[in-house]
Amino acid sequence: MRAFQRAIEVVNEVGLAEIERRVADGTLTDLAGIGTSTGAVISAAVRREEGEYLRKLDERSRIDIGAGAPIRKALRGDCHSHTVWSDGGATVRDMAAAARALGHEYLVVTDHSPRLTVAHGLSEERLADQLDEIAEVNKELATDPENHGFRLLTGCEVDILVDGSLDLPDEILARLDIVVASAHSKLRLPEPEMTRRMVLAVANPHVDILGHCTNRKIVGTRRPPSEFDSAIVWAACERFDTAVEINCRPERLDPPDDLLAELADWDVKVAIDTDAHAPGQLEWQPYGCEKAAAAGIGTDRVVNALGADDLLAWAGAHD
Repeated sequence: MRAFQRAIEVVNEVGLAEIERRVADGTLTDLAGIGTSTGAVISAAVRREEGEYLRKLDERSRIDIGAGAPIRKALRGDCHSHTVWSDGGATVRDMAAAARALGHEYLVVTDHSPRLTVAHGLSEERLADQLDEIAEVNKELATDPENHGFRLLTGCEVDILVDGSLDLPDEILARLDIVVASAHSKLRLPEPEMTRRMVLAVANPHVDILGHCTNRKIVGTRRPPSEFDSAIVWAACERFDTAVEINCRPERLDPPDDLLAELADWDVKVAIDTDAHAPGQLEWQPYGCEKAAAAGIGTDRVVNALGADDLLAWAGAHD
């Protein structure tokens, strides 16, 4: 992702004429920032060819919606996404453009809170600056005749600390439209401690969504799910009207099917979110829709099947 972003910058710096010349004489990869893969894609584009790299990428990224198709059709937005402000690979504007292209009515920008330093989490000052940028982008969108009402909503994926407190103060969280609370450290705590940690987080009136609740990883560097008393956590989510995220990332697909089937028996809402760190990852919602359908969870329980105003009204009701 970073390599292709750098390649775009190089193309813009060098100019089309120079790029075309280098494609013709085979010296494109002599440019710093253009590698074998990015050079192949650029060369194919110059020659007006599809290119093998993009063809294979397209084949691998096709998603069979299956039984989740009705749920995907009902979704109005995505409540969990990241940008270059933390560990995402695209700007706020680029993520907004991708979400609009998918037919979303809104996208919630939820970059990480400061404790997650490996992800360049946002301090209070940087979060305030991001809110200013989102306001600016929304002003631009409002004057675009082709926009048709799309807007960005403000948010944060705030870390749940070991004691159940959150990584940002309440007065900061109160400024945000949507707050996703997730654990990213000390994931092997004993079950009673992890249960208490999660219950305290979902009980916070500013928390709207419990993110990737088991923290498992099922591909790549695998990670077992965290252990907690799910009945107690689901009861807390029901009591405080906190939605549980169905995380659509292929390496997460969290909660696992057995926990999601259990959750279906509780009066708990869900948010089907991509946790996207790049524009193309916003297309992952069908994975979560299929899981929801298999668990018997209907669109009446999916918070991002609500329009933006209704979503904000729901979030504000438990602040």
